Amino acid sequence: MKLKFLLLLFLGFTLFSCQERTDEEIDPSTTFSANKFVNPFIGTGGHGHTFPGASSPFGMIQASPVNGLSGWDWCSGYHYSDSLVAGFTALNLSGTGIGDLADLLVMPVNKPIDLSKKVKERNDIPYISKFSHEKENAEPGYYSVFLDDFNVKVEMTTSERVAYHHYTFDSGEPSVIMDLGFAINWDRPVNTNIKLENDSTLVGHRHSSGWAKNQKLFFVLKFSEPVVRSEFYSDLKKSDSIEVTGRKSSVQLFFDPENVKELDLRLAISSVSIENAIVNLNSSENSFSYQKEESFNNWNNVLNKIEIETPQDSLKTIFYSALYHTQLSPVLFSDTNGQFRLENDSIATGDFNAYSTLSLWDTFRAEQPLLSILQPERVADIIKSMLVYYEVNKSLPVWTLYGNETNTMTGYHSIPIITEAYFKGIRDFDVEKAYDAMKNTMMQDKRGLEAYRKYGFIPYQQDESVTMTLEYAYNDWCVAQMAKALNKTEDYEYFLERSRAYEKVFDLETKFMRGRDTTENSWREPFDPKFSKHMTETDYTEGNAWQHSWFVLHDTENFVEIFGGADAFTEKLEQLFTESSEITGEEASADISGLIGQYAHGNEPSHHIAYLFNRAGKPWRTQYWVKQILDSQYNTTPNGYSGNEDAGQMSAWYVFSSMGLYPFNPAGASYEIGTPLFEKSTITLDNGKTFVIEAKNVSSENYYIQSAEFNGEPFNRTSISHEEILNGGKLLFEMGNKPNKNWGLNKEY
Repeated sequence: MKLKFLLLLFLGFTLFSCQERTDEEIDPSTTFSANKFVNPFIGTGGHGHTFPGASSPFGMIQASPVNGLSGWDWCSGYHYSDSLVAGFTALNLSGTGIGDLADLLVMPVNKPIDLSKKVKERNDIPYISKFSHEKENAEPGYYSVFLDDFNVKVEMTTSERVAYHHYTFDSGEPSVIMDLGFAINWDRPVNTNIKLENDSTLVGHRHSSGWAKNQKLFFVLKFSEPVVRSEFYSDLKKSDSIEVTGRKSSVQLFFDPENVKELDLRLAISSVSIENAIVNLNSSENSFSYQKEESFNNWNNVLNKIEIETPQDSLKTIFYSALYHTQLSPVLFSDTNGQFRLENDSIATGDFNAYSTLSLWDTFRAEQPLLSILQPERVADIIKSMLVYYEVNKSLPVWTLYGNETNTMTGYHSIPIITEAYFKGIRDFDVEKAYDAMKNTMMQDKRGLEAYRKYGFIPYQQDESVTMTLEYAYNDWCVAQMAKALNKTEDYEYFLERSRAYEKVFDLETKFMRGRDTTENSWREPFDPKFSKHMTETDYTEGNAWQHSWFVLHDTENFVEIFGGADAFTEKLEQLFTESSEITGEEASADISGLIGQYAHGNEPSHHIAYLFNRAGKPWRTQYWVKQILDSQYNTTPNGYSGNEDAGQMSAWYVFSSMGLYPFNPAGASYEIGTPLFEKSTITLDNGKTFVIEAKNVSSENYYIQSAEFNGEPFNRTSISHEEILNGGKLLFEMGNKPNKNWGLNKEY
């Protein structure tokens, strides 16, 4: 018994020993501080679905408040319209259209709470508190709020794998509730366990099923003060034990009211084991104040990679808040020892950082291309992670959540991410293995590929057939480009031919991509290009024919030609933006938002469309419409996004487009020129070079490019390569208030 006591004492000392460090030991911030322009509340209102809490860049853990409600606008657990807090969770999704996670709820209170009691609101939560936004604050790496019902100020920050909480109790008996039965949206606990390991340490697990079918989460929670008493509950029944197991486990821990006015806790997690969670906890043993400062500096270093110059602070707020949101996910998934759990419960070990929350249908478009510029090493690790996930399902990821394949959305957009990385010179992964995974994925029979291979398109008898056909055609082109680069000529010719599948669903008469049967010209009738139905009995994913008929990223020259030429193409393209915004159908997708005509910026299928004018020889129309989108679809309020932020994609569109660039075809390793909002943008690259975009005379009226120079030489094309950007230099635009229809007509893609 004495030996056991000594071991527990040593564990308690080890888990919470704080390194005392002075401010002088922290690297001073640079002169320019992007952090001060970030507003994490942007996107927490409307349908943005972001969270305001603390996280490190791409951090494993997200310490954020939850309101306790389930619902579409509570996908992240929090919505700005709410005035109640149910607690603070350790895993939260940013901007997704489906809700899950909100795991490991912790709530400080100042009185005993009967955790077996059910109330009539907020998922039967008996410990909820009012709060006001006037007593709430958020900045990169830090969040605070005052709980009115319990007189507690809550502050939170994080390291990569550890959440730090600091509570200040104004009155009452200081205590903390941990509720592993708490769940919102799709998440449901299956088995939970909490154990008081010693007088200042909780350990346990929470296994759940939801969007991620097999989520296994282990934790260790360490307090700065000893627990003086505790009340444990198993499935809403009070227990006399200091360890409980059940579908819903919870505990209230009490601290000495005479001596404890402030309380710190640190929370670490692991997908593998409690032991790994303890190792993760020991990797970050700072004081709260030090960690807050360190997190601030980490964020500043990440966000300062792009410096914009504009006299409008509101534009800086939109830009840096967007850049901030692009650096939240994918999230770190492997422990400090390299281990992480796969959905079949096997434990993988890698010499790289594994990532999850791979919202690939969204992020392949602009989020991943932005990471290829700002975080190239992370891109390589994301691909290595995808190749590990491939080993479980024998197909590349579609949408990976907490190591689980959800098969959410259409296409296999891990494929363009790999192709893009390769052609951008990011090759620190097994290229041959990656190619085999790409080819095998596109040659399987599931998710409509059997019909696609048999007919050269997917018939409308399968839901979302048009979107699937168009996206598989693009995926095929990406495989073809990799095959060509790796001297696999037969594969190249095969997949290149398949990549023309979009032609088979293009109706020349209506000029729309349409659902069809296996016989020639057997289009689905009746046809209404504004009609939308969500997921079932529909040809389009989260949209309609107007929005999905433009997804030909890889073969736009031929697309324009079969359309009837540039004039016919751009006439229809203009109509997209000027058509009435009516969406027909009683079960239309709620994701159709941010409408300009039938263009729907609130969802990803529209994101490349304005740049198609470049490809059809009218770049001044790209400049016009991109400016309208920039001005109308983003603002500095909580309702600052026109749709789900979608794990960084909505923000990445703004980051690129406001600088005057966009990765129209990401796997093509080039960027279309749009119209810059700022007088100057400076990107600091990993190779030590800088790429500068300067816009002379730019203003709210002067958004048309008159002329351009690149490194002092005339520049008269509407695209620039990734290689040119990495080599550094200056792209200089002369801006005016009328279009120059002669600029940009030298095509080079």
